[in-house]
Amino acid sequence: MELDQIVSYLGDDADNLLKHECTTIPKSALTVPSPETVGNVLAGSDRSNQVLRSFQQLLSTGRLANTGYVSILPVDQGIEHSAGASFAPNPAYFDPENIVKLAIEGGCNAVASTLGVLAITSRKYAHKIPYIVKINHNELLTYPNKFDQVMFASVRQAWDMGASGIGATIYFGSEESTRQLQEVSEAFELAHELGMYTVLWCYLRNPEFKQGGVDYHTAADLTGQANHLGVTIGADIIKQKLPDTNGGFKALNMEGSSYGKTDERIYTQLTSEHPIDLARYQVANGYMGKIGLINSGGPSGKNDFAEAVKTAVINKRAGGMGLISGRKAFQRPMDEGAKLLQAIQDVYLNNDITIA
Repeated sequence: MELDQIVSYLGDDADNLLKHECTTIPKSALTVPSPETVGNVLAGSDRSNQVLRSFQQLLSTGRLANTGYVSILPVDQGIEHSAGASFAPNPAYFDPENIVKLAIEGGCNAVASTLGVLAITSRKYAHKIPYIVKINHNELLTYPNKFDQVMFASVRQAWDMGASGIGATIYFGSEESTRQLQEVSEAFELAHELGMYTVLWCYLRNPEFKQGGVDYHTAADLTGQANHLGVTIGADIIKQKLPDTNGGFKALNMEGSSYGKTDERIYTQLTSEHPIDLARYQVANGYMGKIGLINSGGPSGKNDFAEAVKTAVINKRAGGMGLISGRKAFQRPMDEGAKLLQAIQDVYLNNDITIA
């Protein structure tokens, strides 16, 4: 995709996003995605040679191979959002093989899904595209619905099927988050022992995070701290929703509450209202980019291509590592879904779109 097509997708936001220069946290302070990420960053850590090899496989697959960027297809919505609700727009994806085929046709670096989806296809495809097994989920059949990430699979099951990595979610801010932290930390330790890398969905979940008509689940300050907790337990990649607001800590400290700790300089010096600066703060909380940030693509809607390209531009210019987009791709015919994934990848392949 040429730059003029990307500009067309961005519409009125094109100049604001493509010409912005970050003056909060400068790009010179970041470790940016690179073909040499494994040798320059991870090789200096305590990760084993097997983990380095698995991570390099991820970075060497698909259309973004050897760029340092990743495009991942995640399809765990059959559990997280129920199979009927997720696959009704395109029932072909009740068949796990079509999920893997979409990731391959779309030029992705990896496919992330449930134990069942990946296990039933592993002998045919695990050597063709890196598998990331999502080991915990929230299910929506318990009545009344509850929101808790519980273990559905073991790390060894992922290793046995030939997966190169595992993924997990922690609902930071929830009553269950302490247990989830402990479970996921132990799972990540074992995954590293077995030579697999780790991807952490660092999501916020608490009804109190909605204050005064504003949803702070996607606030830069709160999501940034979630990212920092994620890298602390050994995540090799952080998955986070793109921030669209800020000031979560301040809002939750209204009326005499003493929630967390903050510093006004987060809002006056380290961030601004610009979407790239908000995402830059997320990147900074991943050890200034040493642990890559991938942002989620969000739900499917009327302007999926434009929204996906916009999210990719913000993530790339902020210093992120790529996108992990599912519903926008699999809730449409496979050829269209593949084109959407490739449109995302084109942003990272375009050398005119640089770090802000």
